[in-house]
Amino acid sequence: MYLPYISYIYNMSYVKLGNTDLEISEIAFGAWAIGGWLWGGTDEAAALRALEAAIDMGMTSIDTAPAYGFGLSEQIVGEAIHGKRDKVQIMTKCGLKWKGNSGEFFFSARRDDGSLANIYKYAGKQSIIQECEESLQRLNTDYIDLYQIHMPDPTTPVEESMEAIEKLLQQGKIRTAGVSNYSTEDMARAQTVIPLASNQVAYSMVLREIEEEIVPYCIENNIGIVVYSPFQRGILTGKIKPGHYFKQGDSRPDTPYYKTDNIKRINEFLDKIKPVADGQHVTLAQLVLRWTLQMPGVSTVLAGIRNEEQLKENAVAMEFVLSSEEIDTINKHLEELELLLEVS
Repeated sequence: MYLPYISYIYNMSYVKLGNTDLEISEIAFGAWAIGGWLWGGTDEAAALRALEAAIDMGMTSIDTAPAYGFGLSEQIVGEAIHGKRDKVQIMTKCGLKWKGNSGEFFFSARRDDGSLANIYKYAGKQSIIQECEESLQRLNTDYIDLYQIHMPDPTTPVEESMEAIEKLLQQGKIRTAGVSNYSTEDMARAQTVIPLASNQVAYSMVLREIEEEIVPYCIENNIGIVVYSPFQRGILTGKIKPGHYFKQGDSRPDTPYYKTDNIKRINEFLDKIKPVADGQHVTLAQLVLRWTLQMPGVSTVLAGIRNEEQLKENAVAMEFVLSSEEIDTINKHLEELELLLEVS
């Protein structure tokens, strides 16, 4: 029998992000999925309820971006925080554009209405300033707690992008500055202009490349690590089995970890670590989230949430700690899985 959720709603922990005074919740609300696009649509009412419940329980840090549903995610977040702005930390981004063709082409995908959207990486100075204004309007606020460049833009010098961020800091439109998906070289260049609060990067049990360079660099330079996709878009929750039905517009079946053989291999791995979850009286998803939180250098983990059920399940990860022996057991099985996965 799993522990009841209700006893956990007041036990969220908070950390200072990098070398800043910004305090964020160790588990943050990942608002990519509520934008709907690439996730097979969204239920806006359910998303609003989940956001409001998250704030009430102390999960006060919310990560969103203009590209999540072409502004829809930001709009939903803006509605949810109405009258509660002083209780939340808003983390949003710039640098992925779907209007115009400036920058480097990233990818094309169909919108829910069937139209084609072309996404470009672009972090030009004036573009960043304009994006910030648009995000402030959608979020219905006059400042952003953490403003992050979503992707490196090879067509714009890093220093130019940081000059725009520096201006926004001076204007008080953003409180702290971060980046996302930046290499150590890009971070070093950025830091010649402004100090970085954080780097938001993909990290999960099956995607651990950041451990080689990103994590040591961030620890040495006191830069927070904000982790996204700890469940590898759901596959590590144990709820996706071979033959799983995905809604139209869901992009996950096109990614390497959702190949039929990989789904099977990952589920076999989850079966092997389930005794650890059972010993802690938690679900596999809670175990995966806790493991991620305990990895070196990690400041906060974004848990993708679409409804209250997912919210309550994720919050339980704050209520237990894995021993070094339990982590060693998990890592041993992970090493075996890494040899079997086909992700090229």
